[in-house]
Order: sequence, then C-alpha cells, then structure tokens
Amino acid sequence: MGKLTRTGFITVLVMVALAVLPPMFLWSGQAFYMDLATRLVILAIAAVSLNLILGFGGLVSFGHAAFIGLGAYAAGIPSYHATWGGFEAIATYNGLFQIALAVGISALYALVTGAIALRTKGVYFIMITMAFGQMAYYFFLSLDIYGGDDGLTIDVRSELPGINLDNPLSLYLLAYVSLVVAMVIKFLIVNSRFGMVLQGAKGNPERMVTLGYNIYLYRLVAYVISGAMAGYAGFLLGNFTTFISPDMLDWTRSGELMFMVILGGAATIVGPVLGASVFILLEEILSSYTIFWQLPFGLMLIGVVLFIRGGLMGFFKGKGD
Repeated sequence: MGKLTRTGFITVLVMVALAVLPPMFLWSGQAFYMDLATRLVILAIAAVSLNLILGFGGLVSFGHAAFIGLGAYAAGIPSYHATWGGFEAIATYNGLFQIALAVGISALYALVTGAIALRTKGVYFIMITMAFGQMAYYFFLSLDIYGGDDGLTIDVRSELPGINLDNPLSLYLLAYVSLVVAMVIKFLIVNSRFGMVLQGAKGNPERMVTLGYNIYLYRLVAYVISGAMAGYAGFLLGNFTTFISPDMLDWTRSGELMFMVILGGAATIVGPVLGASVFILLEEILSSYTIFWQLPFGLMLIGVVLFIRGGLMGFFKGKGD
C-alpha cells in the first residue's frame, strides 16, 4: 500500500469532516449549520461539474449557473402542477421523474449551446456562454405563470423511494452521497483515455488535432456531462431551498462557482469542494460583519490567485503529489 500523499490526506480530511460535522450540528440543535452544510455540499457538486471543463478542459464558462437553474425549475414546475392536480401518474415517486427531467433538459441545453459556443475560443467562448446563460435567465424571468421575477415556491418536495427529503438529515445525506459519486465520476473521466485527450486539448490543441483527435467532439461531450451534473445539483438545490427564482441562473452565480473552483484549485479532484467550503464559510463570516463582504472576499481571492499557485490545494500540495 502506497504512502498517503498530502493531497490525499486533505481529500480524506475534507470528506470526513463533511460526513461527520453536519449530523453532529443537527443532533446538537444547531440546525442552521446543518442547512449551511447542505447548501455547501450542493454547490460543491456544481463546482465539481464546472471543474471538469474549466480545470481539466480549459473552458472558461460564465453560463454554468443556467444548468443549475434548469435543474431547479425541473424540480419546481412538476411539483407546482402536481399540487394543482396534474402529473398524477408520476406523483407517487415524482422525484425520479424530476431527476431525469433535470439531467435531461440540462444535458440537452448543454448540447445545443455547447455545439455553438465550442466553435469559438478564448474571450469569445466566455462571452457566448454568458449570453446563453442570460438567455435562460430572461426566459424564466418572463414566465409569469411560474412567478417570473418573484420566483416559484415549492410547496411539496420531491418524493424519492425510501428517502424523505423533508428530513434535513436525509436531504443532506443524499447531497453528500451525490457529491461523492460526482467526484468518483470525474476521477474516472479525467483518468480515462477520454480525459487524457481532454487535458491534452487544454495544453496543446494543435498537437491533439495533428494526432487525429476530434477535440471539438471531446469538448462537447465533456460540456454535456458537466451540464447534466450541474442540472442534478439544481434539482437538489430546488428541494433544499423550496424556492426557485431566475436569480439562480444569473451570470453572477456562475462567477461564484468559478471562484470556488479557482479558490480551491482547478484541475484537482477535491479542490472545488474545498473551494466551496471556504467560499460559503467566508461568505457567512464576513457578511455578519458588513454588507460589503464581497470586497474583502475579492481581495482574498486576488491574493490566492497572485501568491498561491494552484489555489488552496496547490498550497497544501507536497513534493510527492
């Protein structure tokens, strides 16, 4: 058995802390911290999905929050109609339908928008992903039937076989297991032949094309997988907040996800999780002192980018990693 690297130790430490501390908070009567941890873990899933194309694919997407919003509305809209007597056939275990809907719609949107956006590169790719994200934002903003700018309240959470999402611990455990699965999927992808081609296209796309690889297709598949994963995170987020609004799709939310990835360390497995943890905790601590918490947080992020290569995981990384 090989020696555990420093990166491996940090990975184990972060995941064990997320597994142990939130239930302890709940059992000790600190329900607020349990809710904070649930939000943290759900956003970590979205950050992991973004890191697949950002950290390992070199694709800077400013429209990733659109997939989260699509997933959230995929959970909220069927619940809205079920409350009013629709969707009776799927009402028993509607959560399975909503997961399929969230993942399917997000993947389809990623396929359509990615097919167009990936024909550009650099700042043009950034701008076109932002444009597609804002298109989705304004689409839901115009849907008055589902609350428009006022948002949509979910009166009944999704029903899953054997899982009661009204129970805070059950919801958290579902989110935590989903995070672990997302990290395993990303690990398998980036260490596969597909992942190697994706990383090669990030470093030297011309050489990969010369070797005969269709990097456009590889990037598109990665983009679709990333969008589908973020859509699932949106499903969880909708059930957690029981309230959905177009603000979930705004480009600033995409910026927050990007901060999490960069802060924790792009092109690492646990980096986005660590980044999401630090981001949420700093947001909570700094906002308790000032409403302008974004300023000191932004300065901290600039310091990390300038002086800590590879984010927080780069700081903790040892020579043997």
